[in-house]
Amino acid sequence: MRKPRDIDAELQALAERAKGLKSRKVSQLGELAIATGADALSVEVLAGALLAAAKTRDETAITTWRRQGEAFFRRTATRRVGAGAGQDTDSATPHPGSET
Repeated sequence: MRKPRDIDAELQALAERAKGLKSRKVSQLGELAIATGADALSVEVLAGALLAAAKTRDETAITTWRRQGEAFFRRTATRRVGAGAGQDTDSATPHPGSET
């Protein structure tokens, strides 16, 4: 005979997983703001810029932003790989958003 499923337990597990994923997303967005230096902007300016970006239909601007974002992530990935290889990149390379 087949064991009955505990639907309530499954729903609870899914809800906890969704909550964890949302928390992770919020944390990553905050880390991204810090890494790009956007945390130096006022909350109002940052919110306005994000709203404008979310509403734009200008394909040229979107393409430009995408390329800049890809370049940003390539640079940060290169830094992580270099640091992972035992190189001391922290002393030679300023952190994004740091004053140097």
